Amino acid sequence: MFPTHPYGTQTTIGTQEHLKNPSITNIKNYFNNYYCPNNVAICMAGDFDPNEVIAILERHFGSWKPNNNLYRPEFAPLKPITAPIDTTVIGQEAEFVALGWRFDAGNSLQCDTMDVVAEMLSNGTAGLIDLNLNQPLKVMGAGAFTDPMTDYSMLLLMGYPNEGQTLEEVRELLLGELAKLRAGNFDDDLLVSVVNNNKLNYLRSLDNNASRTRKLVNAFINHVDWKQEVGKLDRMAGMTKQQIVDFANRHLLDNNFVCVYKRMGVDTTEKKIDKPVITPIPTNRDKQSNFVKNILSETVEPIQPQFVDYSKEMTVGQTSKKLPLLYKHNDLDDLFTLTYKYDFGATADNRYETALGYMDFLGTKKMSATEFKQRLYKLACNISMNVGENETYLTLSGLSENMPEALKLAEDLMQNAKVDEEAYKSMVDVILKSRNDAKQSQEECFDRLNEYGMYGPRNAYTNIMSAQQLRDTKPADLLKLVKGMRDMQHTVVYYGPMTENELNKCLSKVHKTKKNLAAVPVGVPYMEQPTPTTEILLAPYEAKNIYMVQYHNEGTAWAPEHAATINLFNEYFGGGMNGIVFQELREARGLAYSAAAYYRQPREMGHPEYAMTYIITQNDKMMDCVREFNNIVGTIPQSETAFALAKESLMKKLASRRTVRGGVLNSYLAAQRMGLDYDINSVVFNALPNLKLNDIVKFEQQSMAGKPYRYLILGDEKELDIQGLEKIGPIHRLTLEEIFGY
Repeated sequence: MFPTHPYGTQTTIGTQEHLKNPSITNIKNYFNNYYCPNNVAICMAGDFDPNEVIAILERHFGSWKPNNNLYRPEFAPLKPITAPIDTTVIGQEAEFVALGWRFDAGNSLQCDTMDVVAEMLSNGTAGLIDLNLNQPLKVMGAGAFTDPMTDYSMLLLMGYPNEGQTLEEVRELLLGELAKLRAGNFDDDLLVSVVNNNKLNYLRSLDNNASRTRKLVNAFINHVDWKQEVGKLDRMAGMTKQQIVDFANRHLLDNNFVCVYKRMGVDTTEKKIDKPVITPIPTNRDKQSNFVKNILSETVEPIQPQFVDYSKEMTVGQTSKKLPLLYKHNDLDDLFTLTYKYDFGATADNRYETALGYMDFLGTKKMSATEFKQRLYKLACNISMNVGENETYLTLSGLSENMPEALKLAEDLMQNAKVDEEAYKSMVDVILKSRNDAKQSQEECFDRLNEYGMYGPRNAYTNIMSAQQLRDTKPADLLKLVKGMRDMQHTVVYYGPMTENELNKCLSKVHKTKKNLAAVPVGVPYMEQPTPTTEILLAPYEAKNIYMVQYHNEGTAWAPEHAATINLFNEYFGGGMNGIVFQELREARGLAYSAAAYYRQPREMGHPEYAMTYIITQNDKMMDCVREFNNIVGTIPQSETAFALAKESLMKKLASRRTVRGGVLNSYLAAQRMGLDYDINSVVFNALPNLKLNDIVKFEQQSMAGKPYRYLILGDEKELDIQGLEKIGPIHRLTLEEIFGY
């Protein structure tokens, strides 16, 4: 797409020669040119006084001198694409096809229309691709999205094939939906619905400081005037169907795009770089630069923590039908989230995940599946259904003014969904294809190995309906499961602008439960397995690197008084770039792409604490990593300076954390799972000042050092030091079929 521009020609991290012979002169010149105040924006969103912030920024950055000779490279305009450009990339992971159209810079008003077009094609519910390809399962999955950048922008279509379907066939299907857009062959309400849902998503994004900051950052990077940014929704609201059709006929043609086929295979063009000799860099944790000393000497007003008081922030009560109710009022905007929470999940019955997934392809006795999705999308509301290990959630969210109508639709679907045998057969085909595709992904394979190593053969990944069960199950039986959920015990969780009285009236009209509700099915939980002896579980994946975990579990029960020590240990030992593990293995010795170590606390009562290390490294560095990891775990390097930084960092994280809006309800549910009725963060924060480095060292020596570990290694055995591994412990070779369960 960008054959003569750095977007398409610049390497990711340089050529081999660049990496072997970096120029410090070029690095300094680059820094001096671009790292200057007239090329920087400070973007902030949060709980602060703007006037105080401006004064602080002026004090620290006010003397920063601009670069009056700031320059950026200029490139000749790219030639128009006048014929399809096809290319192919090869790799081990699942196949897909991507189509891309090039547009003007990210500050162009083209981007407004481009965003609307992408949503009209694919919005997850009622776009042309959603209704015509994903809904009838003509492809395994497809979508559209935009990528606005400083010099150019892109609109991209992506599609994943069904079993036996070619990438060329997927390409033609995607182009067919684009042809419908050019012809105006879409519902007149689609544009209005897209605009309404963009407003909904915009309001949701304002709830999150990170999202608000990203809006500022993206506007700065793409040179978008802020007035233009805040006027985007109004401009979208003024668009007409004819404008969309005209735009598509000007810019989204059958002859001006790039097509990339991602095919499975071995890339024969990759080049191997000789392993360099790496001299370890001594760590200097107890030394401080003048820069750090100046920062630490600053007198700052401490942030006052605000921990959640559930008795004040929310209400625990009952609906008029005597259902348990967790309620929090939203007085900030017109958005709501309503959830029916069931205290059972896949551990009790693994059919519910398939049953609830099937609902996405169905209509009711009065509406087709397409009509149902269009009506719900027009209301700017969304239904999601999620089955966890021990909990199941049916959630409706969106604009509060439309909640009563959307709730009627949702209840109608749950009670009156119409069986579609063909849709079920196609869904099963997609499920089985996605399972096979997962085996091609290194991360998916490692996740399965990790779960198998911790929980054994029965775990969250393997406890699924088999291919035979899926094929033999009658879809009508799945709908009976869903229909019966209304008359099972469940809790209503609500965050929105309705009063409790208004909510009860709304629910009593539509959510008509029986007087005596049935008990939910009881499950057998997945339990973390103990590690009485050191052993190695090795699963195959052909790659130049390995993923490895060391897992230790001696069944220690969790208690609230452990939380502060565990949190501080994790911050000091394995917490991010300042942690001991990351610095020793990656920074000092260059042994890892990624490295971490944690002592994990359970997510719910009845489960133990456990320790784990994690690393991604090159195959020939595996034994070096094992030795260094064991050395670090065995001795736990000690630095009072690093410990002080870790403690201060953790205390500031807790002090600045704010649990607000619907997050209060989620926090309460998390506390309930641990048998608590208070915010555990308050306990951690109050205990931290009294903890010393010796407490952390003692904890680590008692909990991790010299313990038996189960090594979980995903890699290519032909390239690994098997003899070295055999000296550690017995090797148990696993197949992908064992760790995937199919």
